[in-house]
Amino acid sequence: MPIYPVSSQKIQALEEKIKRLGLRESDFEESFVRSGGSGGQNVNKVSTCVWLRHRPTGLEVKCQAERSQALNRFLAKRLLVDKIEAQVLGVVSQRQQEFEKIRRQKRKRSKRAKNKMLDAKRVHSNKKALRQRPSDF
Repeated sequence: MPIYPVSSQKIQALEEKIKRLGLRESDFEESFVRSGGSGGQNVNKVSTCVWLRHRPTGLEVKCQAERSQALNRFLAKRLLVDKIEAQVLGVVSQRQQEFEKIRRQKRKRSKRAKNKMLDAKRVHSNKKALRQRPSDF
């Protein structure tokens, strides 16, 4: 496995996951393209974006998160291995669970739920109004 600009623990964890899933280095197809967006002159001149494909499953990943090609290679490989693991084990990833939770939170309330909430607010408002000191007229 190539040397990446990350800690040896992260590299070792990735290697163990690859070994546990039974993946081979020859199964991966890697290509480099020019990135876009922020990063300045570096991303405009150097092909820092990494495109990685796992031939047997057909899963693809494109990573241009960092300015460094080597770091993008590591991140792309980690993303792809996570995707393969999710497909093989049939497990919903932690990231996917977070997306689903946010989607549910942002979802529009049903009319019944909205009316129920407004009724509760009205009752609370009336209760607070009864606590006020009577005005002297």
